Amino acid sequence: MLFDPEARLKAWIDSLSGHPPIRCGVVHPCDESALHGALDAFRAGLIEPVIIAPKARVSALSEKFELSLEGIELIDTPHSHAPAAQAAAMAARRELAMLMKGSLHTDELMEAVLAEAALRTGRRMLHVFRFEVPTYERPLLITDAAINIAPTLAEKADILQNVIDLAHALGIHRPNVALLSAVETVTPKIPSTLDAAALCKMADRGQIEGALLDGPLAFDNAISAAAAASCGIVLGAQVPIVLTSRADSALSRVASAALAGVMQRAPRPGKIEH
Repeated sequence: MLFDPEARLKAWIDSLSGHPPIRCGVVHPCDESALHGALDAFRAGLIEPVIIAPKARVSALSEKFELSLEGIELIDTPHSHAPAAQAAAMAARRELAMLMKGSLHTDELMEAVLAEAALRTGRRMLHVFRFEVPTYERPLLITDAAINIAPTLAEKADILQNVIDLAHALGIHRPNVALLSAVETVTPKIPSTLDAAALCKMADRGQIEGALLDGPLAFDNAISAAAAASCGIVLGAQVPIVLTSRADSALSRVASAALAGVMQRAPRPGKIEH
């Protein structure tokens, strides 16, 4: 079976052309893939980047890898903690409509975001992966993959509503949601099965809206890194946050920026306009 995940990602990114670029704070892109990904997203017309990082390091990287910084705003800041705080503060002041993680640690960026009360909403923050799977014609959204370790029932409800909103922004008007656990029956010894049943009932009563929920369900199919490409973002703040791994490719970063752009353009209360 022939499967080209990069071709699928590129086709999806190309389908988003025509929208104006979104002003995006690129936080500490101080390695090749982070800088390359931000500049590729810029060239694809997805973002209007504002690089927030030590200027000397970014300039040295651009020269080493022959990456042009022409037309790019660069805010000179010291070590990685400072760019995170600066970017979060700018987003809180409505000067940025999106944040994109560079080569700093995830906790550095997220701590800075959490410290800005103006960036909080009434919902729990979460991370969502968009997966391309060779045997399935549509992408999968999987959450939470990076932030919430053991969410409560109320936090899971927030997570669900946020990811349903993302599915709507992607044009999936009534997504099917599988609530995953180790088994497919409600078992008192496995709390996640009880939560799944409760979440389904909450959806029945209108406490979670816009999707068809089912669970608990077991996820039996393994997805290998060689067979699937992914992109992911953080939701639940006033701005979407591109939160990639430092090992991610430039294309994965561009796809994540595209995913964040879809969510940023979607209408919702309290959205930071660009």
